[in-house]
Amino acid sequence: MSDDTSARRPQDASRISLEEDYEVRYWTNKWNITRDELAAAVKAAGHSAAAVARHLGRSDYD
Repeated sequence: MSDDTSARRPQDASRISLEEDYEVRYWTNKWNITRDELAAAVKAAGHSAAAVARHLGRSDYD
């Protein structure tokens, strides 16, 4: 079953997927960062939303 692309937030908000445009939009809007900044943070910290939030100095990851 494919993801619901009309969703406003990721199905699994504990992980960040750079493959789904709606998930990228969710995280970039949430943290007010660019797609490139998000990709760099995921590359540095992994796909865990908590780890990326810490890398970005944010406490809000869900």
